[in-house]
Amino acid sequence: MSQRPTIFALASAAGRAGVSVFRISGPRARQALVALGVEKAFEPRVATLVTLSHNNQKIDQALALYFPAPHSFTGEDVVELHTHGSRAIMRMLLDALGSIESLRLAEAGEFARRAFMHGKLDLVEAEGLADLIDAETASQHRQAIRQMGGQTTQRVEALRGAILEPLALMEAYIDFPDEDIPEEVLTEATQRVEALVKKLSELLDDGGIGEKIREGLDVVILGPPNAGKSSLLNALAKRDAAIVSPEAGTTRDLIEVALDIGGYAVTLVDTAGIRTTDAAIESEGIRRALHRAEHADITLHVRDIATITESSSDLKGLNPKNHLVAATKSDLAPLPDLPFTAYAISTQTGDGIAALMDALKEKIGERMESVASPLITRARHRAAIAEALAALTRFDAHAPLELSCEELRLAAAAIGKITGKIWVDDVLDLVFSRFCIGK
Repeated sequence: MSQRPTIFALASAAGRAGVSVFRISGPRARQALVALGVEKAFEPRVATLVTLSHNNQKIDQALALYFPAPHSFTGEDVVELHTHGSRAIMRMLLDALGSIESLRLAEAGEFARRAFMHGKLDLVEAEGLADLIDAETASQHRQAIRQMGGQTTQRVEALRGAILEPLALMEAYIDFPDEDIPEEVLTEATQRVEALVKKLSELLDDGGIGEKIREGLDVVILGPPNAGKSSLLNALAKRDAAIVSPEAGTTRDLIEVALDIGGYAVTLVDTAGIRTTDAAIESEGIRRALHRAEHADITLHVRDIATITESSSDLKGLNPKNHLVAATKSDLAPLPDLPFTAYAISTQTGDGIAALMDALKEKIGERMESVASPLITRARHRAAIAEALAALTRFDAHAPLELSCEELRLAAAAIGKITGKIWVDDVLDLVFSRFCIGK
């Protein structure tokens, strides 16, 4: 069997920097240092000053660290080189490494994949690592840390273990028919499955909080033309993201701005003014606006303060959980008495903007903190739990035992897909430990 190739890559961001980090992983990682002119031996996991060269040309003085297998990120021999962060050094070192026999440039995610293959990370922890690197808000950071640190894995494994318990009970009937097992065991297995069905249903009914922490919530600004939607977008974004004009229908398409609001990732969306029109392009913009608002997490309804009373019947019935009303141009007229809460704002003077932002933060917080620590953070996780729930729902203790057990196996396997761990002897271990069979 051929040896796995040794891979290398720039592990820090490309471009000019104080320090650049290069990572080399594989069976020839240490030999790569020799090819770069570093022949002296040095202590593992200790930063050592070395001179890197290639073809008799000095590249840089750098710090080298050697992590022998299996005590490394990937589980293989790993070398890290900390060089000065000039583009010239990056190019020269990448060219030098690429010229060494049995070394090749790593593919996207290949270091983490090798860590998974060597049992250093499971799939959930690897996803947490990727999320931590991409984290831009405090909530994304918290969720990624929990996932990368194994907390999510522990919860997933607890679920899988809870499925294996009734499976072990049922397997005892099949594999050991001569044992005197009480009939109450079958009832116990059924009760455990019913509890699991309830638990998985609750996990799926979480409002997609984990995914929204990763991807961000949609806050859609909706209203008629010239109500001040684009001006409000610019005020909340604190930059000129949208064109503002007194001409009605200026905004024809969706304009998106990514914001950090209260520690959560939010996509703020400006939309075309809602009105009846024969213009084909504007009609398409209105269709897109209504579609985006229909799927929004929070809708921010914007009305001119001078005409907001005319909208009172439409706005009165909105669910305050995911709808806010802003009355713009408060510098021109006072806010009238209304049968719903509206925030008077002026994008010209800035009055009321802070109060509206506070209300928006509160709405986002209520939505995102409804689940303290979401288990599901990706569509992949949700699909696996839904698959397990479907199998448990099909479970019937009065069906042939082989079929009942198969549904439990399918459920356990579906949960196992989340972490990528494959179980073989789990059921047998539980059977022996619980019933002392084989004594």
